Amino acid sequence: MKNLIGNKLKGLKLPVRVVFWDGDAVDGGMDVKVQLTVKSLRAALLLLRPTLGKIAKAYVEGTLDIVGDVRDILRCGEDLVAGDSSTYQRRLSLLKWWKHTRPADRRSIQHHYDVGNDFYSLWLDHNRVYSCGYFAKDSDSLDVAQERKLDHICRKLNLKAGEKFLDIGCGWGGLVIWAAKNYGVHATGITLSDEQLAFSRNRIKQLGLQDKIEVRLMDYRDLPSDSQYDKIASVGMFEHVGRLNLPQYFSKIYSLLKPGGVVMNHGITTNSLDDHALGSDIGRFVDEYVFPGGELVHLSSVIQEMASQGIEVWDAESLRPHYAKTLWEWVKRLEGASEQARELVGEKRFRIWKIYMAGSAHAFDRGWISIFQILGVKPFQTGATPYPMTREHVYA
Repeated sequence: MKNLIGNKLKGLKLPVRVVFWDGDAVDGGMDVKVQLTVKSLRAALLLLRPTLGKIAKAYVEGTLDIVGDVRDILRCGEDLVAGDSSTYQRRLSLLKWWKHTRPADRRSIQHHYDVGNDFYSLWLDHNRVYSCGYFAKDSDSLDVAQERKLDHICRKLNLKAGEKFLDIGCGWGGLVIWAAKNYGVHATGITLSDEQLAFSRNRIKQLGLQDKIEVRLMDYRDLPSDSQYDKIASVGMFEHVGRLNLPQYFSKIYSLLKPGGVVMNHGITTNSLDDHALGSDIGRFVDEYVFPGGELVHLSSVIQEMASQGIEVWDAESLRPHYAKTLWEWVKRLEGASEQARELVGEKRFRIWKIYMAGSAHAFDRGWISIFQILGVKPFQTGATPYPMTREHVYA
């Protein structure tokens, strides 16, 4: 088995050394950039027919240690699985459609977000925006990029003072606070995370914005049907909805929008027309350890579902390189605070987040997944809409 692994590394010309539990080692005959230490026969066997998801799981469970620059690790991992991901995932994607009940969705959100506000503070920006930044230039800091993203959304929505604004999945309150402070809207945010709710309410109180902002612990499906909003945003929440729930999701948004209203749906999509998730077993890893029940669909499916519920799509902007850069910034910050992170959440959870965010950054870099801001309107019965004729208000 050791010889088989060594021959595989040499055949692929990988700069990888594998160290076994008994001290023996094999490598690909190149300058070593990545070292894998396997602690059991089972961990070693998975290297003969690996998937990226299985390698990630072994790393998280501690049966495999990996040392090296995380970008080198991911490149070598992709070469090691030798192109099996596309075929494998097409089979995997047919195995299960997720059911998204209210209790199940709340458990999934809490599993991901209620890790602890102190943990997220180690690597998020000062506004705690947990979605991609918007970088005007490569030297932009994460804080600058996230504030630019918040403003980009507000400009696209063409927010005006006094309007009623809804943020579905408001996170730690970054967008509702920015919109209320800088655009004078009356903002409502909803979340399913207790920790996000407590943090955002406390920050709103500290800023004296209680008369402008309300944050609720609520499922989007439970928003009162008689509530009406001028503008709606959904940022980083769409991935939790579930493929089969998209008609209900966009129908709800349509019913909450006033005629002439505008919605911005900001969410991750797959670049596969088959609407399957990340390949090479990554989807299964993410579902088990990170985002239970998450599903990705292609941009075309999103636009079709929006249109089927009466929302007219006016713009779609890809932010794929922005999310790759954001994730690498998060990884760098997490690695820089690794000691504190381990104290807060333990070794296993630290490994989960490191490999999850680095793997996601790699997936965005490779074009396996993307992210789109999709702008839609609810026209008046006449077909008219008050949205501006040009996009000068976005880029002025």
